[in-house]
Order: sequence, then structure tokens, then C-alpha cells
Amino acid sequence: MSIIQKICIGYFIALMGAASLNYIPGLTDQEGLAFGIFELDLFDDALHVASALWALVAGVMGGRAARNFLLIFGALYLGDGVFGFFTGYGYLDFGIFTNPAEGLSFTLFRFLANLPHLVLGGFALFAGLKWGRQGVAG
Repeated sequence: MSIIQKICIGYFIALMGAASLNYIPGLTDQEGLAFGIFELDLFDDALHVASALWALVAGVMGGRAARNFLLIFGALYLGDGVFGFFTGYGYLDFGIFTNPAEGLSFTLFRFLANLPHLVLGGFALFAGLKWGRQGVAG
């Protein structure tokens, strides 16, 4: 199993963990915010589960599928995180279509709310570009 296939399996675990946040007692506050920072609804949970299953299938299928997952997922999630700085909402959960834009903000709260997508997307894109060719060949 190549490094990028292993990374995909790691993404499966991380994304399933993200999907479970609302269902672990004590991780959400009275307002329904996970860690007091961001709200995850059923649509977000479904998006995380679908992404996790995509990561699992890609990791099991082989290097080419793993590389494609990392590049596409990485671009989508990183873009979603960056977009959150400009509007306060992302596009993956259709938040930009259902909420009025809050404008550009570099506050700590906005940074923390977008940090998971920035990290997950950024690392996936980096891994797909850095180790992708090796994973496809090996």
C-alpha cells in the first residue's frame, strides 16, 4: 500500500470522526456548536460521511484513485476554507446560498471555524502533488 493510499485511509478515519462530533456528549454546547466554534448539521454530517467513504474507496482501489481523491478533495476543501474567510460560509454545505455574506474577516473565531477545511484540504492537495506520482507508479 502506497503512502497516498495510507493517507486516504487516514482521511476516512478523520472524516468519520468529524461526522460523529454531534453525537458525542459534551463536544457541543447549548447552542449546538461543536467545541463552541462551529455548527454541524445533518447535511454537514452527510457530506463528511460521503467524503469519508470516497477516501476509503480511493485508498483501497489503488494509487491512481488515491491521488485523484487527494487532488480533488484537497482543492474542494481548501477552497471551501478560504471562501469561509471572505463570506463567513462555505460552498460545500451550500452555506453561501442560504446565508447572507458576512464579509471578509480574519478574526480568531473565523480562523478556527475554517481551520479544519484549510488543514484537511491543504494537506490533501500537498500530498497528492508531492507523493501522487510515486503512489500511481508504486
